[in-house]
Amino acid sequence: MLGDLLGAAVFGLVALAIAFVAQQVFEFHWAWAAAATGFVLALSLTWAIVSPSIRYEQWRFEIREDEVDLLHGLVVRTRQIVPMSRIQHVDTTRGPIQRRYGLASVVFYTAAGGMTIPELSDERAASVRDQIAALAKVHDDL
Repeated sequence: MLGDLLGAAVFGLVALAIAFVAQQVFEFHWAWAAAATGFVLALSLTWAIVSPSIRYEQWRFEIREDEVDLLHGLVVRTRQIVPMSRIQHVDTTRGPIQRRYGLASVVFYTAAGGMTIPELSDERAASVRDQIAALAKVHDDL
């Protein structure tokens, strides 16, 4: 959500710059430029606040004995099926904002790269990590 709010702020500044230039070039009354900028900023902030819950609702994952099935995306739906035999390494990651809210992400790696299951509770992330590691036969050497 923080990234979405920063994006909305940048989008609002761009809209303000465009409105200012349009006001100068086409000699619009300043109220029209302010109204257009306010509308764009309000729309951006609304999307920044609403979009995280919409994206969260679109995320699905299932761990089966022989594969991990990921389904995500709002406009373009992406489904990834990763065989357990291809998984080489499993991690949990927690950024500062995730730590603040007791969240973590599970990242598992294949030769093709990493795939993430985002924003799980700490306990659920640890459980998912351990389950994938056990089914993929990834050993903890620590």
